Amino acid sequence: MPIYMDRHDITEKVTSAQIAEMHQEDLKVEDQYGCRGLTYWFDSVRNTAFCLIEAPDMSAVTAMHAHAHGQVPGRIIEVNADLVESFLGRIEDPERPSHMAENIIDESAFRIIMLVTVKLLSAPSKDAKTPNTGWEDFSKTIQQTVRASGGKTVKQNGQRLVISFASVSSAVESAFEIQSSFDKGSFEPHTSLKIGLSAGEPVTDKSTFFEDTIRMAERMCKIVKGDIILSAEVKELYDNEKPQGLPHRKKTRCLSAMDQRFLTSLMDFTESAWRNFDFKVDDFGKPIGCSKSQLYRKMISLTGKSPNSFIKEYRLNEALSLLNKQVKNVSEVAFETGFNSPSYFSKCFQKQYGRSPSDYLAQLSQP
Repeated sequence: MPIYMDRHDITEKVTSAQIAEMHQEDLKVEDQYGCRGLTYWFDSVRNTAFCLIEAPDMSAVTAMHAHAHGQVPGRIIEVNADLVESFLGRIEDPERPSHMAENIIDESAFRIIMLVTVKLLSAPSKDAKTPNTGWEDFSKTIQQTVRASGGKTVKQNGQRLVISFASVSSAVESAFEIQSSFDKGSFEPHTSLKIGLSAGEPVTDKSTFFEDTIRMAERMCKIVKGDIILSAEVKELYDNEKPQGLPHRKKTRCLSAMDQRFLTSLMDFTESAWRNFDFKVDDFGKPIGCSKSQLYRKMISLTGKSPNSFIKEYRLNEALSLLNKQVKNVSEVAFETGFNSPSYFSKCFQKQYGRSPSDYLAQLSQP
């Protein structure tokens, strides 16, 4: 049977004891709707509660809540139990403390999400089949570091790790340790570390678990200059937790709320238009709400690249990902990534990565 997580936006007057009582009311009637209430999270700071429920469908979840206490959720999504446990640490009620008569849960589902990835800046040396040199040992180091700080590795996909933290200071300090480990590691000069730190809740208006938070971390890693990039909320939370503020570190970038709004607008439009052969820099202006000169200044500040360089490099990065899958030839990759001729694509790829795309494909296919 599917498992769902729902979101309840509650008033400031609601207490953890009242939420615990509503959970018990759910359990009394759950059988009538074919449901099984697994657990919940309550955040008195952000005035949210999240229930984890096994149910035949979303309507059964709503009907159960309506019957039990009348507090129906504002949003419900289907989730994977293993993923929930990876992000939040549990999928059932925590053990009741011995000094408490009732099991009142006052635990937030808010998390700091860290994305760690190693980017390819140029083609690897000819004696390296793939750009994975040093990654296996480095990923083990990352996981040891985050475990020691109370973090949980959620996903690993190639040279990319998604990690969940309940503590913002643990997340930020782990990022600094990971950067130090990378600097001492065995990676070749053609690689660079990117760490994005974002923060949020598991269920928003999106359709998947922690979608907004993960997407922000991905976008920061993808285009923002710097090795470690913190969202505005992560920086604010860290400053609140550590009054002395963030220590000065090279290549660390803290976004402002304005930076994040611009980043979101930029990437929303870019992701919808970058495959179009006719896409031009002038097309950015209206959807992003910037003049040409404003766009140039903001993109240089955020990405270190002019608008023309940004879109070209974005396409080349997507092309590199396609080539690494080894399922399309050079011409197919060129046209799929918005280049109007394979020869121009090959010229740009050679300049960016130090090797033609055909040579790079040949290197990947070597035994």
